[in-house]
Amino acid sequence: MIAENLLTDEMAPLRLEDKGSEALTIMNLFGVRHLPLVNHDDYVGIVGEDDVLAHDLEEHVATYDLQVKTAFVKNYDHIYEIMRMMAEKNLTVIPVVSDDHKYLGMISQNDLLSFFANTSSFAEPGSIVVLEVGKRDYSLAEISRIVESENTKILSSFITSRPDSQKIDVTLKLSAQSIQNVLATLERFEYVVKASFDETDYLDSLKERYDALMTFLNV
Repeated sequence: MIAENLLTDEMAPLRLEDKGSEALTIMNLFGVRHLPLVNHDDYVGIVGEDDVLAHDLEEHVATYDLQVKTAFVKNYDHIYEIMRMMAEKNLTVIPVVSDDHKYLGMISQNDLLSFFANTSSFAEPGSIVVLEVGKRDYSLAEISRIVESENTKILSSFITSRPDSQKIDVTLKLSAQSIQNVLATLERFEYVVKASFDETDYLDSLKERYDALMTFLNV
């Protein structure tokens, strides 16, 4: 998945003649803290909520000395590069530009969340397992072999590193909704299971929380 396939059609960029008050209104309306600034079709930079609040609200955004000017992705950049740039710059939207620096659109955090939520690995029913593994001992092929020995597939996985530690957390989305046999086999191979979530348990917990909230609201 690349940037040009994730562009939002809900929000428009800011123009040089727009005022700070207008920028804040749009940000509040769409629940973001940043908006791209363009001059005709040329990308100028990103106007952040902090930029607006540092100026008179009736001042034009064109007068701002923007804190973020170089944050953008190209239309052919992969989704991982988009996520890296947004995290690095702590942005709620990221502008997408062409090779000649023409503004093509923007991608919001919600766009990314929607994309992942609708991918098969997230949308398919299943369960979650979190393993604690030494960095030198990590082998997805071995973990996959163990999981598949229990007639279960790994739908997706990602790694979370810890600063100043030789341990990593490996989060697995599994195809089975009941994974007790998988957990027992992993532990037999001396894997540390930090957490596991059966979908049935999760749904029961979610219903309990919903019922509790409804009871609270009706008080």
